[in-house]
Amino acid sequence: MKLAQSALQQTSPSGKKTVWLVILFLIIAAAGLSYVKWVPYVEKSWIAASTHSIGDSILGSPDANAAPSWSSAWEYTTVYFKAVWKAAILGIVLGSLIQVLLPSHWLLRVLGKTTFGSTAAGGLASLPGMMCTCCAAPMAVGMRKKNVSAGASLAFWIGNPVLNPAVLVFMTFVLSWKFTVLRLVFGLILTFGVSYLANRFMKEDTPLPAEKLMKEPEQAPAGSFLSRWGKSLGTMLLYVVPAYVLSVLLLGAARVWLFPNVGEAAANSILILIFFAVAGMLFVIPTAAEIPIIQTFMAAGLGAGPAGALLITLPAISLPSLLIVAGSFPKKVLVFVAGSTVLLGIAAGLIAMMIL
Repeated sequence: MKLAQSALQQTSPSGKKTVWLVILFLIIAAAGLSYVKWVPYVEKSWIAASTHSIGDSILGSPDANAAPSWSSAWEYTTVYFKAVWKAAILGIVLGSLIQVLLPSHWLLRVLGKTTFGSTAAGGLASLPGMMCTCCAAPMAVGMRKKNVSAGASLAFWIGNPVLNPAVLVFMTFVLSWKFTVLRLVFGLILTFGVSYLANRFMKEDTPLPAEKLMKEPEQAPAGSFLSRWGKSLGTMLLYVVPAYVLSVLLLGAARVWLFPNVGEAAANSILILIFFAVAGMLFVIPTAAEIPIIQTFMAAGLGAGPAGALLITLPAISLPSLLIVAGSFPKKVLVFVAGSTVLLGIAAGLIAMMIL
């Protein structure tokens, strides 16, 4: 009887409120993801299995005569946002709701520490999301505003695109199981290993230790839910959307430089491998777009090495997503993540040259 009363006291009244807030957030997230990701991906899996394709490359076919232009930049921007706008809106909404719905102490208990356990929890939490790097970035921003550790936030952000279960299924049907294994191995290293190591680049007081924050009583938020959510959503829109749209436009203009038509002699060279690893890290694509890009490029003669590099660097991060999270992480953390992504892309390319 005493144990039952003790358990009831632990969940009442603040404990019960925490449970209901978390449940409400999960319901909203599940409804949004079902509409934007889960249901469409079931149909897309059948298409990939039956046709060994998930559509045309968003970059088109390599063209030696292509030149940068504002018309091509606008064309790419239009095609890109038609593909991601639903997920982008969902990411911004969930990123703002993280700040006003999820209790700080609950998040800190699960994701607030700099231990590998918190990093692993952040990476595992990313698996149902299946977001591209730019759509997951606002949620990582929301997590950081709630003092979630850098490692857990990065693992969530990076794990969304690189460990996307649906993309791994598409990849197996469209490319080959070898590409899938390569992506999974390096995706795990990037999501859990690089994210965990990034904690070491944080100052000791940024963020405050989770244990210290949890000892302080959680203060009741000022204002109504709608006013707090409106402020959070407005701030996120103000800082996310302009940089996001402008950087996508610039990358759309530069895509013919970033992904040039490579001659047969250089199609599998180390120099091109490194160049494509850097280009893939900077460029922005929708979820799973790396698959038709690689399929089209290899059909045009690109070697397995550069293709293996793109397999890792194209989805992991991008210049727009780095700009979105720039205010939430120290610059040296983001430089470390970007550099690690390129190096892992190069390593994946070198292995691809041997096994593909």
